[in-house]
Amino acid sequence: MKIIIIGCSRLGASLANLLAAQGHEVSVIDPKAEALERLDHDFPGQTFIGVGIDLELLASAGAGKADVLIAVTDRDSANLVAAQVARGKFHIPMVIARAYDPRAAAAYRSMGLNIFCPTEAGIDYVQELLQGGGEQ
Repeated sequence: MKIIIIGCSRLGASLANLLAAQGHEVSVIDPKAEALERLDHDFPGQTFIGVGIDLELLASAGAGKADVLIAVTDRDSANLVAAQVARGKFHIPMVIARAYDPRAAAAYRSMGLNIFCPTEAGIDYVQELLQGGGEQ
């Protein structure tokens, strides 16, 4: 699959390295060149310096042929806009975005977006542990 990852944080870099190792064609976009240094030294994919909502940059990264776009910047609003652009302008079949704020996550889901929220996952995990359903 052709996958574009916006945001080369620890999560973005880890996803890019993993997906590339699995044989996917991966492009990573981040506004900071130093963030791209988180990628493995032998990362086989493409890297782009810029913002993930720049239409020309997305086109250069292969958005017109992408199967998946994953937006994992540190800003919920940037991830939402990137997800909307990917879906609306480039018609990327699967768009996934991170939202830290559970209220934002719920609002974005109501728009039909695939959202994951680390805050919700953490809350769920702690609740499971407190209810005796997890390991000690």
